[in-house]
Parts: sequence; C-alpha cells; structure tokens
Amino acid sequence: MKRGPGDFSSDLDRDHTLDPIGALGDSANLVEISGVIKWFDASKGYGFIVPDNGAPDVLLHVTVLRRDGYQTAYEGARIICECVQRAKGYQAFRVVSMDESTAIHPAQMLPPRTHVNVTPTSGLERAQVKWFNRLRGFGFLTCGEGTPDIFVHMETLRRFGMTELRPGQYVLVRFGPGSKGMMAAEIQPEGGAPGLSSH
Repeated sequence: MKRGPGDFSSDLDRDHTLDPIGALGDSANLVEISGVIKWFDASKGYGFIVPDNGAPDVLLHVTVLRRDGYQTAYEGARIICECVQRAKGYQAFRVVSMDESTAIHPAQMLPPRTHVNVTPTSGLERAQVKWFNRLRGFGFLTCGEGTPDIFVHMETLRRFGMTELRPGQYVLVRFGPGSKGMMAAEIQPEGGAPGLSSH
C-alpha cells in the first residue's frame, strides 16, 4: 500500500532532529560514504563531510563522533561513515574510520606571522564580507567587482571590538598593501559600533 503525503509527517518531525542516535528505525538503509571533513564546530555540535562521490555534503553530529570514540573532527581529515537518509539529505550515523594524517589541526591553522600591522592607504570604505573562517582566523572582503580582495585577520577584528564576520555582511574598512595583497588595517561594523569607546 502506498503512503500519502500526510503519512510522512512523522518522518519529517523525526528528521528535523540533529541528533541521529536512537532515531534510526529498523527499516532504514545505511549507506557507506567516504569523504573529507569540510568543517566541524565543536561549540555548535556539528559539521559537514564532502563525499568523494560528489554527492551533497553529509551532516556530522558530535554525538556520533563521541559515541564512536572521537572528541572532534579536524578539517581535511578523511572519514568513512555509515549514513542515513534524512529529509534534508544524508546524515552520518556511525563513524567507521577517520584518518587525521591529512587534517589541518587548529595549531596549524594560523601560519606564523600572518598578522602584521598595515599602514592604510585608503579612506574608510564600505566593503562586503566574501568569506570568513573563525577557526582559521582570517577571511576576505571585497569593495566590488574588479577590485582586489582585502585580507582581514582575526586580530584586526579583535583590536576594533568585533568577534566575527558573516558572509554578505557589510563593514567599513581602511586597508593598505601587505606582503600578499591588500590587508585590512581598521574595521568596524557598517553604521558604527554603538557602545564601543574609541581608544
């Protein structure tokens, strides 16, 4: 007997949970997937795997890691896991193996001397965040089509009272030439930073 659309509501409710342990029914089919850790944020409790077969990213939850004896998953590590299909795609259910020899450990993520003081050659310009990785401690801004990307270091953010940047966010930035291109020398949220005193 075929199930109607309404019969899937209980599946969808269960599928919205991020914690897969205990949510696997007897009839579920596990698929073994090998791939690379795209990123994993222990504070959020999850991350994603890029499968070798070109399929969409696979959700990896911290409870699966911990149950299978791993504390975290480092970016770049090779992983083989059994996955279960969820409403929004595949989710890791069991870690078969993880090879950290290709991983980027947090201590390696900040190359030495990435942060240098830059003398700004621009005025305060409006820029958009292209990409920012808090774990790696840096990202890139753009002032628009045809302009060079502007490197921004986590230390520059901290110095001006900011903790993170979101892709698509607009900021005000002064920048100048660094060893590998333009670098942010000063950064602030668009519209100023109420409550921050200028030192």
